[in-house]
Amino acid sequence: MTDQKLKREYLNLLSKQYPTISKVSSEIITQSAILNLPKGTEHFVSDIHGEDEAFNHVLKNGSGSIKIKIDEVFESTLLEKEKRSLATLIYYPKQKLAMLLSEVDECVHDEWLSVLLFRLIKMCRYTSVKYTRSMIRDALNIEFGHIIEELLHEQENLENKHDYYKSIIDTIIQTGRAEAFVVALSELIQRMVVAHLHVIGDIFDRGSGAHTIMDRLMSYHKVDIQWGNHDIVWMGAASGSFACIANVIRISLRYGNMKTLENGYGISMLPLASFAMEAYNDDPCLQFQTIAQEDNSLSTREKLVLSRMHKAITVMQMKIEGQVIKRRPEYAMDDRLLLDKINFADKTVTIDGIVCDLIDSNLPTLDPENPYSLTSEEKNVLRNLQNSFIYSDKLQDHVRFLFSKGSVYSVQNNNLLYHGCILMNDDMTFNHRVVDGVHMSPKEYLDYADRLARQGYFSRSPQEKQIGQDMMWYLWSGKESPLFGKEKMASFERYFTKNKEVAVEKKNPYYKFRDNEEVCIKILKEFGLKEDAHIINGHVPVAVKKGENPVKANGRLIVIDGGFSKAYQKETGIAGYTLVYNSWGFILSSHMAFESTQSAIELDQDIHTSKLILERSNGRIMVKDTDKGKTLIKHIDVLKELLLAYRNGDIKERT
Repeated sequence: MTDQKLKREYLNLLSKQYPTISKVSSEIITQSAILNLPKGTEHFVSDIHGEDEAFNHVLKNGSGSIKIKIDEVFESTLLEKEKRSLATLIYYPKQKLAMLLSEVDECVHDEWLSVLLFRLIKMCRYTSVKYTRSMIRDALNIEFGHIIEELLHEQENLENKHDYYKSIIDTIIQTGRAEAFVVALSELIQRMVVAHLHVIGDIFDRGSGAHTIMDRLMSYHKVDIQWGNHDIVWMGAASGSFACIANVIRISLRYGNMKTLENGYGISMLPLASFAMEAYNDDPCLQFQTIAQEDNSLSTREKLVLSRMHKAITVMQMKIEGQVIKRRPEYAMDDRLLLDKINFADKTVTIDGIVCDLIDSNLPTLDPENPYSLTSEEKNVLRNLQNSFIYSDKLQDHVRFLFSKGSVYSVQNNNLLYHGCILMNDDMTFNHRVVDGVHMSPKEYLDYADRLARQGYFSRSPQEKQIGQDMMWYLWSGKESPLFGKEKMASFERYFTKNKEVAVEKKNPYYKFRDNEEVCIKILKEFGLKEDAHIINGHVPVAVKKGENPVKANGRLIVIDGGFSKAYQKETGIAGYTLVYNSWGFILSSHMAFESTQSAIELDQDIHTSKLILERSNGRIMVKDTDKGKTLIKHIDVLKELLLAYRNGDIKERT
């Protein structure tokens, strides 16, 4: 078929959607107008690590964007205390409104609500200026949609409309729907402030609320996710990978975080607990005490059970990982085969040629002649756990969402987003991986890894599925994994030796060179971007206490892992970075620790945020300057061709 025939066929198909000249013309006018709106605000977060309360608050306040807009709208009309209270109400409308109403005298109840509603409507108008009516209509609460739309697009200060708008507000109050209307307006403000959320990896592990965060992301209006290594290991576990399952459980036990597994996803730890208490019945498992040791609500017996479970799953993990390494010689990870390097006679292990004393040599399930084989009991435990992961409906829903909205990397609006690193060599060159004899560039390898991860979850071929599952484990902790970015994960060394030399986890040279602007420009070009683009990176916390700057390479690279996780905050000195990219440029926010949702509501305690304007555009960035704009322009061009085809008689109207 010739290009001309293909084009005509396409226009014929398009005519079904736009069957008349008037409909095509209307769509061209609408889309052309959208091009000249300011671009929507993009919000970037990274390394959330299960800290659901802090994440939820940052999401609700748009990294301080809502407070900024309140200051702009009510700069000279509200006291600072009133602005803080209004901000809290927008973040947590149900809880805060109930608290405020309990303090309002009954005689001024209706008047107080009326003032509040007009303030919220004013905020809605201000935050929705970047959107068309149809876009706003899509975001409106179903019950109050037409009312809000009426109030948003008119001015109540016009003399002939004032009584009309006041009567709408009065009627809402008199019918007892004011509280619900406050919630609807507040949620619309939150929705309008951020057009698109980017999560640069590591939603899971350490904190106990990853499942809650995933629920929130699934209900968010527009989101994409770049997988972190802590995400991919959960995705691998959901696919049924023994290696990933063992790692997920070990980390959960290490950080005293069983809430996500048991309460969030309904995964029973009883098989593991029963096995651990029998296999390690005389073992105090001192090297495997978890953070739960600090939990005074747990009995000594319960803490011992957790420690034994921790040791049991760790030993199983070492065995399973050994099996993966042996069947995947292309991973070049033989240096991580350590179980066969144990000398039980003198209680030592040889690591990288260094003989280290074992601080725990009680390994009753380990066969020195065949150290990587699982006992029949261990196999039964793992099969039971595998069934729990595979048949957890909620976990499967969350992981399917991660696959549908996520990827190893993403390029959007002149920004390259990835969690870990671009593999490099010590001489500042790219590490070109060789797969089946084919040399792959960094981008090609990331695309390959992305495809294999999906294969590990979705493939029906047992062989293909196994290859994909092994790749997910490799992406979690492999020697040259772009999501992990270290030479090794020294779990064995930390648990079984005190030798700090062998426990060093050497980072990929990328982390040494990412301060270099030439290197970052080289990376950007690898992904088809120009020199003025940006890399947005997470994974390694920024050591603010030590003077490290999150903005690197003359602004070409921005690191937004500042320590959402409480486990990192002693090192970083802050509680996370987030990035906002609005129609004027980039704003980097650093956040102090979040106390609690309760304190935020009761005391109007927002997360203390310091803002740094990284880059301000010479002129306002419009939709036509974005990826969406480029797509719209192509669509408009095609619509113009359809319009011409209607007018010159090549295609008939479908009236």
